[in-house]
Amino acid sequence: MWKKRTLAMLALIQLGLLLLVGRLAQIQLIDAESFANHNLIAESVAQRTQELIIDDGRGSFVDRNGAPLTKRYVPSLVLFPFLTTMKWPMEQVARITGVSKEEIRRQLEQADGPFVLEKDGEPLALSAQQMKQINDLRIPGVLAVNKQYSLEVVYAPHLLGFTRPDQELIKKRYPKRPLPPKTEVGIQGLEKAFDEFLLADGETKLLYHVDAEGRPLFGLDVKYSDTGNPFYPVTVQTTLDRDLQQEMEQIVDRYGLKKGGLVLLDIDTNSVLAMVSRPNMDPRDPYKNRGAENQIVLPQIPGSIFKTVIAAAALDEGLASLETTFDCSRKIDGKTRDEEHDYGMLDLADSFAVSCNNAFATLGKQLIEHDPDAFETYARKLGLYPTAGWEGAVYHEEHFRQFPEEQKGTIWHDPRDKRVPLAVAQTAIGQKNVRVSPLGVANMMATIARGGEALQVRAVDKVLYKNGATLFSFPPQPASDMAPIAPQTAEELQRLLRSVVTKEDGTGRRFRSLPYPVAGKSGTAETGKMDGGAEFINKWFAGYFPADRPKYALAVVELDCPSGRASTNDVFAAAVEALYAYDHAKNEVK
Repeated sequence: MWKKRTLAMLALIQLGLLLLVGRLAQIQLIDAESFANHNLIAESVAQRTQELIIDDGRGSFVDRNGAPLTKRYVPSLVLFPFLTTMKWPMEQVARITGVSKEEIRRQLEQADGPFVLEKDGEPLALSAQQMKQINDLRIPGVLAVNKQYSLEVVYAPHLLGFTRPDQELIKKRYPKRPLPPKTEVGIQGLEKAFDEFLLADGETKLLYHVDAEGRPLFGLDVKYSDTGNPFYPVTVQTTLDRDLQQEMEQIVDRYGLKKGGLVLLDIDTNSVLAMVSRPNMDPRDPYKNRGAENQIVLPQIPGSIFKTVIAAAALDEGLASLETTFDCSRKIDGKTRDEEHDYGMLDLADSFAVSCNNAFATLGKQLIEHDPDAFETYARKLGLYPTAGWEGAVYHEEHFRQFPEEQKGTIWHDPRDKRVPLAVAQTAIGQKNVRVSPLGVANMMATIARGGEALQVRAVDKVLYKNGATLFSFPPQPASDMAPIAPQTAEELQRLLRSVVTKEDGTGRRFRSLPYPVAGKSGTAETGKMDGGAEFINKWFAGYFPADRPKYALAVVELDCPSGRASTNDVFAAAVEALYAYDHAKNEVK
């Protein structure tokens, strides 16, 4: 009996050992590349591999002059820790770099992996000659390479957007493309819009294998690993001007604009030179305090800015001339006396300059009787509505959008309001349900400055291959297929916008002393939001300059600000002065 039990126990132990050996064989030989969703072979190699990423492989952004906006490349000296265990000509490297032997030795001894040699706490930037001299020495573990670094300054974060690794998004967006789980994908802005162009094919890195003590295996050769693709990663050349972007950011912050921002367009190319949105975005936590929202592409209440559309429609349809008079002693119902703003009888030019509400309420009612769709039609003709950003066919995508967060504006929430005189009047002065984006407002000003030709707004000019050749370009294209406003209408609108600044009681008279003559329109929109009995407003000023030879269109808006405390005019004036100084400096250099 005892022997049988012993034999049974031994048999069970032997069976258990066989099962364990079988399981180990399955893990190591059969399922080594897929055990529990892990590639054990790759992870085993990774445990004895040390590497330094030279380039993450994702494409980058530059401004219109080629200046980097997201990352830079610095000619750097990479050293590997195994150098501490061998003799090598440290004196020669010290002489070429200007970093002492003692400092090189100190950094080597402190390193636990390959690193970039530093000088005064910063990566040492080598010259082309220094790179050649170092690489000509052919020292194992000493390499001069162009290494990628993120920029310390974050430019136009709301426009450029941000990325993050997101496995679920990768599967949803690229179901047929095998991408590593840590792949960075675009979440917002241009990073999102151009994600398919920018996606990394693979990293460029330096690597070598070590034993348990950190000593090199397989000799001292350092392996240079890259995708071998001569065309990628690509570079997206934006229309931004990096210097102007930084200047505009500083101006907005100097005057304490808390919510809103500005957008600056180049009128000739209808391209974004600078875009600033507030609240600012924290790159470490983009959604904190709603900082990720780009206010410049979101619909806002425009107030009197919208009167520009009403003036354009009335002039173009022949319902009014610059000499047509209106009773500006009345409110928008045409009956109640306006005690606060009693201007008496004014012609259209003066009505526009002082922003007389009843003049545009009256014109609005006449327009709707003439054509119920007049408001929408002329908002489209001016490039204001429903969107302003570049949209078109790009390869397999029929409706590629450069501004993925841009939302459509609205003019009428309920079409039945067109039959209600008070609702028409409120809409005509940019209240009630009117919502348009600052990008659209700037585009409207650029359209008028160009003589009535409405174009879509671009933020990207082209996508470049790694070798500098053009992969895809984004030419200016019409904002709609509608016939533009008549040239005479455009000229009359230019006169109206200029009168806002030049007339003694014009709402833009503050800007008469600026170095560039300005044409534009103010706007004060009631938001319906209250704080302790005080109403919050949206305060606008949008226009173009120089008025006699238009070059820039600029829209500035402060949202939800206490009445009387808006910084809009200060920001607009400072921006015009900065652009004048910028142009003057450029001309001096020439």
